[in-house]
Amino acid sequence: MSFFDRLKSSLQKTKAQLLGSLEGGGAAAGQGTAPAGVTTRRIESVDALEEALITCDVGVAATDRIIEAVRRKVRKGDDLLSPVRDEILAILGGADTPAATGGSPRVVLIVGVNGTGKTTSIGKLANLLKQQGQRPLVCAADTFRAAAVEQLEIWTTRAGVGFVRAQSNSDPAAVVFDAIRAARARDMDPVLVDTAGRLHTRQNLMQELDKIKRVAAREVEGAPHDVLLVLDATVGQNGVTQAREFMKVSGVNGIILTKLDGTARGGVAVAIAQDLRLPIRYVGTGEQIDDLVPFSPREYVDALFEEAW
Repeated sequence: MSFFDRLKSSLQKTKAQLLGSLEGGGAAAGQGTAPAGVTTRRIESVDALEEALITCDVGVAATDRIIEAVRRKVRKGDDLLSPVRDEILAILGGADTPAATGGSPRVVLIVGVNGTGKTTSIGKLANLLKQQGQRPLVCAADTFRAAAVEQLEIWTTRAGVGFVRAQSNSDPAAVVFDAIRAARARDMDPVLVDTAGRLHTRQNLMQELDKIKRVAAREVEGAPHDVLLVLDATVGQNGVTQAREFMKVSGVNGIILTKLDGTARGGVAVAIAQDLRLPIRYVGTGEQIDDLVPFSPREYVDALFEEAW
């Protein structure tokens, strides 16, 4: 199954929620440019569109922007979906951060609260990078939860990638130091660092994260090169709040959006891009090791509106 097919499958609930709401609030068959055999929809109610976007957790700010664009571009009787697609694509495409540069190995910190799928996402990401020809090394820096380390080791074994762990209750920054040295010795790159699942309100854990960043910076120029925040798509707007708090203290420059296949709130991807200007790097599309795909704004929009026209 292609990356696009996996993304399309994972967005089925969101798509059904969005288009189902529109059908119930003013959608009717219309004249479109769809291929033969494909049902077209003409959405004539701006109110129905606005309600549908909010229901799918697109967020207030992004919804306001989309509705404003629709009112500006659409004349009476026109189909509303085309400008909606264009505006969502513009929102997603406008959220980006330049790729960090520096020395080798590349150091990627994975942060987030417990329960978001952080540990499994690291295993999936390691597997994806290996498939792309890289040689990732996974560092278990969550030294206070033995079960988390064991789970991560299982995932890295499945992926067939390098793994560095330490004794329970070791200094997480020291483990990161050892992992960077090991990566250099083994010619492995990047280093994926699993940090303790921390709530942004717990000051001691945030200080621990800051120490990890300082140690990485001393060892490798420009490190950490990426700080990826794992967010659970099923929590919707609460995930945006989490991300905003993490941005204040951890230098997040990208998102891994998990559990997209289990929610009708997949519009939160648009809210993240609009409210936080953070790019989504990867999305989780299932529970298997290959169920993590690179995020593409174009493919997201195509999957969400395919056959809606």
